[in-house]
Amino acid sequence: MVGAIPARTRLATPRASGPVVPIAGSFSLVLPAHNEEENISLVATRALTVLPRFTDQFEIIIVNDGSRDATGRIADELAASDARVQVVHHRHNRGYGAALRSGFDRSTGDHVMFMDADRQFDIADLALLSPFVDAFDIVAGFRMERNDPIHRRIFAEIFNVTVRILFGVHLRDIDCAFKVFDGALLRSLTLSAPGALINTEIQAKARRQGARMEQVGVHHFPRVAGAATGGSWRVILRAMWETVALWWSLHHYQPPKSAPQTTGPHRLGDAAVTLASSAGIAAAVAIVKRFLRHR
Repeated sequence: MVGAIPARTRLATPRASGPVVPIAGSFSLVLPAHNEEENISLVATRALTVLPRFTDQFEIIIVNDGSRDATGRIADELAASDARVQVVHHRHNRGYGAALRSGFDRSTGDHVMFMDADRQFDIADLALLSPFVDAFDIVAGFRMERNDPIHRRIFAEIFNVTVRILFGVHLRDIDCAFKVFDGALLRSLTLSAPGALINTEIQAKARRQGARMEQVGVHHFPRVAGAATGGSWRVILRAMWETVALWWSLHHYQPPKSAPQTTGPHRLGDAAVTLASSAGIAAAVAIVKRFLRHR
């Protein structure tokens, strides 16, 4: 679906419940799961019930990312009972980004969606995105009311601003795990981020390929079972380092020749990093001078 129209983003107003807009073509739903034994069956079963409203051709790909609980066994039982469910197992926990990449590699759909398997999203909200799926390369959900601890919401806002500055990606909620992609576009991207930065990598590289994007508000629910890990300080610090590494690597990124239009690195991000580096060096020099003066 990637076309020559310049990349654009606008916010769609969630529509009241009404007739479901079907999605043309086949559809893949990727569910990354790590220690979600209390959630995965409910999420997958709900998807099996809801997705036929949108398309007759769909597959659900559960990626068991090295779970230490019964997630893998439950996923295998779901696949054994319904041929539309597939399971990818990671022997060890490889990270959120690696789980999504495994799911994307297994996908065959004309459209590929991913959603977290923690019951904080409802697959029925696909009805809010489906009117835009055939017209845009990426339809990205944003959480209208985010049900997460305050420190996660604060960090998310800071991170969203950082992504806008460094990569020119203007998403209201970059890490919202409720997005639909053109399958050919998604599978054409060379992705490497092992953790949550996978969202930024996808959007930054899709922007370089001129992808058309729409944003739609979706519902977000409190976690009622299992434990969240994305807000730990270890994960946050790793994400900061990976963000700088991604910014650097994108200077060497070459979009595929099949892309109808391409853009270069985001120059505002270059200027911001240069300014921050200069300020850091100046501060370090001032500290050293002050230390030497008082010796």
